[in-house]
Amino acid sequence: MVTITFPTNNIKERVYTLSVIFKNFLKIPYQLSQGNPTDTQTIIEFENRKKITIKDAFFSRFPEELSYLKKEHIPTNIECFSHKLLEAPLPTLFGQPKIEEKSEECIVHIDIFATIFFMLTRWEEYVETKRDTHNRFSHLDSVAYKFNFLERPIVNEYIEFLWSLFLQYECEERREKRAFSLLVTHDVDEILRYPNFTKVIKGMVGDILHRKDPLLSIKTLYTYGAIKQKKIKDPYDTFDEIMDLSDEHDIKSYFFFMSGGTSRYDNRYSINDPKVKKIIDNIKRRGHYVGFHPSYNAYNNPEQFKIEKEALQRVNGEPIKCGREHYLRFEVPTTWQIWEDNKIEWCSNLAYAKEAGFRAGCCYPYPVFNILTQEKLNLIERPLIMMEVTFMEQINDYDKIEKKIDYYMRTIKKYNGEFVLLWHNAAFKEHELKQYAPLYEKTIKKYKQLAKV
Repeated sequence: MVTITFPTNNIKERVYTLSVIFKNFLKIPYQLSQGNPTDTQTIIEFENRKKITIKDAFFSRFPEELSYLKKEHIPTNIECFSHKLLEAPLPTLFGQPKIEEKSEECIVHIDIFATIFFMLTRWEEYVETKRDTHNRFSHLDSVAYKFNFLERPIVNEYIEFLWSLFLQYECEERREKRAFSLLVTHDVDEILRYPNFTKVIKGMVGDILHRKDPLLSIKTLYTYGAIKQKKIKDPYDTFDEIMDLSDEHDIKSYFFFMSGGTSRYDNRYSINDPKVKKIIDNIKRRGHYVGFHPSYNAYNNPEQFKIEKEALQRVNGEPIKCGREHYLRFEVPTTWQIWEDNKIEWCSNLAYAKEAGFRAGCCYPYPVFNILTQEKLNLIERPLIMMEVTFMEQINDYDKIEKKIDYYMRTIKKYNGEFVLLWHNAAFKEHELKQYAPLYEKTIKKYKQLAKV
């Protein structure tokens, strides 16, 4: 068994970080031991008495609990560290980019644990108060974007580097093998393109003024007539097609439904509409899953969140276990705590709306941490890797988007991580997005190919 001796300040933060690394990620047995009050290092000792010492460059500077939570403590000068065990130089957020290798001990001057805690807990988003028009922390303000490693899962890279050192110093434990996986999710913002004639008129006006296509407005009117005559389905009613594709490739789809709201971004359908009930029953009958998509203002409003969750639960007929926030609105640590208090098992909120990448630096599901209460929560975060709208707005080129998807898929495969995909049910037929719809099936097929390797 691995024995870990750590400093005696910021204990809850340290224990959380070590538990995620050794229990959730590496999945090897370990025991913890507190060191002396003057210690500024964490020592990992193996049964053969060889050890790896990680110098503490962060938490030892802040003996008073929570005193690290200030904007001036965000890293501002990041160097990269190269080593024979690394495929590419690693950003050094805390500490010095060097290690000392001796026969019985390796001394690492990079504060690996502070780096992983920084990325997973997102405390940077708590102390940085700048927000976009939807009150979201922007990728532009993140350390990962500023120092050009947002597209790298650096937490996974550090875990692999640490494990390589373990093997080099003859650690006898064997880590549990992970399987590369795909999680397909669908935020259901709308169930119908044309729920009423008013939406048809708005669509026709948009065809003429926004899309500059008068002929398309005629097609819109014709489509509505065909729907009313039950000759065709509404364009946004893609649920069966999505599930057919998932069934064909032996995967499950998760559909996240809205159930209320107080803003103009909400209430595009009623959760009590018999049509919605029919869709939900069909999803469950076919063996797929129903989750929660809280309204625009519910991400930091416990009362609103609870009302909507219970409304969806009544229609669903069983507890809701998963979901994602509308517009990817997310506030550290409030949003996670709300999900926890409502006894939801997992959420998939960590992605930037305007830029793809690894917001948490990680492609593994992990238990989250409330930085203010200093508690490890039961809630599991499954970081979102790709949202179709982000790619379409960011790149707007079919071939380049396909290459970008391939990059993320292969990167996650390298770590046997989880590729979490968001493709809205409406995006398959939305005028601006439907041209990219074939990429959805291509992504699933790419996953199936890589999973066999």
